[in-house]
Amino acid sequence: MINGNKIAVVMPAYNAEKTLVRCYQDIPQGLADIVILVDDCSRDNTVEVARKLPIIVHRHERNLGYGGNQKTCYRLAFEHGADVIIMLHPDHQYDPKFIPEMVKEITENKELVVFGSRMINREHALAGGMPRWKFVFNIILTKFGNILLGTELSEFHSGFRAYHRKVFEVTDIRRNSDNFVFDTQMIIQLKDKNIKIKEIPITTRYFPEASQIGLIPSIRYGCGILYHVFLYKTGLTKY
Repeated sequence: MINGNKIAVVMPAYNAEKTLVRCYQDIPQGLADIVILVDDCSRDNTVEVARKLPIIVHRHERNLGYGGNQKTCYRLAFEHGADVIIMLHPDHQYDPKFIPEMVKEITENKELVVFGSRMINREHALAGGMPRWKFVFNIILTKFGNILLGTELSEFHSGFRAYHRKVFEVTDIRRNSDNFVFDTQMIIQLKDKNIKIKEIPITTRYFPEASQIGLIPSIRYGCGILYHVFLYKTGLTKY
């Protein structure tokens, strides 16, 4: 525990057998009280690899999607009494070395939400291997999101996030999508509840084993973001 807060790292996994061990080993030792991996019906040996580690492993019997995976991650974290929950993708694209700073922002500075942003220092994103089309796509979608929601985020699309459990006491994630737009719906809910999002600069790495969505799925994802923000702004969807 840190300042009376139980710390959980949750890992929403899908086909992560090649990167899981490295990612787990890079979590700063002694920081997390529990590590939970939820496998979304992977087609590889993610579960077998995970069960060799000193972590809690839960497997979906069918694929529920990225958002559906997160819902299970957070539910299990609550069941184990977590106060601070850090979502870390086990594909090792996000660097676990930034977790202590995220935890400090919550346990010492009393932030409720912390996002790791690749785009505060944009040159680091490109240096880490982010494809240029994804880099441009990220900037454009974030700009539109900020304009429509009245936010000032450097990045809408980070999957490296830390939440205090109080966030989930005032939001209902069960209403959120089971796919990738889940993360954007979280931003909308935080905005709706006037909960500040603290961003910290991070570095990332792009390599063949790291999971990435391609151009066409990215376009669908971008359209989904704009659609849900539009629904919220027009009052057609309530959060």
